Amino acid sequence: MYYIHRRLVDILTVSEPVIESESTDMAGSSLNIPVAAATVKVSIINSTTRIRGIPIGTFMEPGIKGHDTMDCPAFSFLIEHPHGQKLLFDLGTRKDWENLSARIYKHIKEQGWSVTVEKGVADILRDNGIDLQSINAIIWSHFHWDHSGDPSTFPSSTDLLVGPGFKESFTPGYPANQDSPILESDYKGRNLREMSFDSSLTIGGYKAIDYFGDGSFYLLDSPGHAIGHMSGLARTTTNPSTFIFLGGDCAHHAGEFRPSSSLPLPPTISPSPLPHLHPTVCPGSLFIPIHRLYNPSNRAHATDTPTAEPFYLPAAEGAADLNQCRESVEKLINFDADENVLVMIAHDAHMLDVVNCFPGNANAWKEEGWKEKGRWLFLRDFEAAVEESEEKGREGRHMDPPGGGGKQKGKTCVLPTQELDGEAGT
Repeated sequence: MYYIHRRLVDILTVSEPVIESESTDMAGSSLNIPVAAATVKVSIINSTTRIRGIPIGTFMEPGIKGHDTMDCPAFSFLIEHPHGQKLLFDLGTRKDWENLSARIYKHIKEQGWSVTVEKGVADILRDNGIDLQSINAIIWSHFHWDHSGDPSTFPSSTDLLVGPGFKESFTPGYPANQDSPILESDYKGRNLREMSFDSSLTIGGYKAIDYFGDGSFYLLDSPGHAIGHMSGLARTTTNPSTFIFLGGDCAHHAGEFRPSSSLPLPPTISPSPLPHLHPTVCPGSLFIPIHRLYNPSNRAHATDTPTAEPFYLPAAEGAADLNQCRESVEKLINFDADENVLVMIAHDAHMLDVVNCFPGNANAWKEEGWKEKGRWLFLRDFEAAVEESEEKGREGRHMDPPGGGGKQKGKTCVLPTQELDGEAGT
């Protein structure tokens, strides 16, 4: 039945996870996700936010030619529990972003970033028949302006949930505190709840809260990018259990957690992420020479590490704590490698071409093959670098004398179409 008293949710958040001991469902067992029978309905909301012009180097390193600035959405997620509760995980950017705190607005303008928002999440929900009074809580993955939206467009009965350290660091908001990055109106008149990850539950290495107490939705403590950063894990099916990992800004680009030792770069990728260069099947080896760990001077082992390590590392400029940020990404890699977990970071523009956004729901993501369809699409961002590498390879082969071993006048010739070890796949 519907929980009439809203504060019951507070009680449930500290309950022990519900374990179905007789179930044979082992999905997620390597991540230490408790087996449970409950699910939530997840809808991926295109918040209509579009952000352009933020340098890639703000968030990740090293640079890759042609992938210079962000051009991305900001996803929001509607979580619906079978007992009637509704949560929102992130809100994208507020439509009237010029009314952000003075400090943040000034920074956006000085940096020359482009920010467009067609509709606020509250309007998107209303337009699709969702009563805003039914939204029990808004969860901020973190306080940044491209996630916080405008909570004041929701009824005061909607709680605002934030991560550890938020209140001490950011309240009071602007204008009471002229330097605060958030607004007083974001939380004024509503219950501001700071989550505490002090239970013994851990999932995939993250401290966790079983939000509803039945294993259907977890909050995960994923610090590093920002103070109080949280992620979410929603169970979308059972037998087998499948999940959507709501990553927020745990990473800003799939190249920060792919490839990995558990999910190596395949020898062939189809459909091709570079249709202009390779219309049908794209050799995975094309991306080896542009990888940060490629060492052409060691030809015998040049392909080993780049196929099993991410292209990018989180950068210091975009992290509150760089070590914690990189540790959180390392944990995320294990979720991404699990065939029953779909990782959705907030700014993955390529997933807009794959997922069925709200008012559709995302629970059938595995049946519809979203993980496989979206896995290597991020490689599109490296087209200019691959094209340059291929051209250098062609020039090098023309210079290379017979039996020259790929060298001419002491220079190493990059051969980007070499074969990779491993299974073919997408």
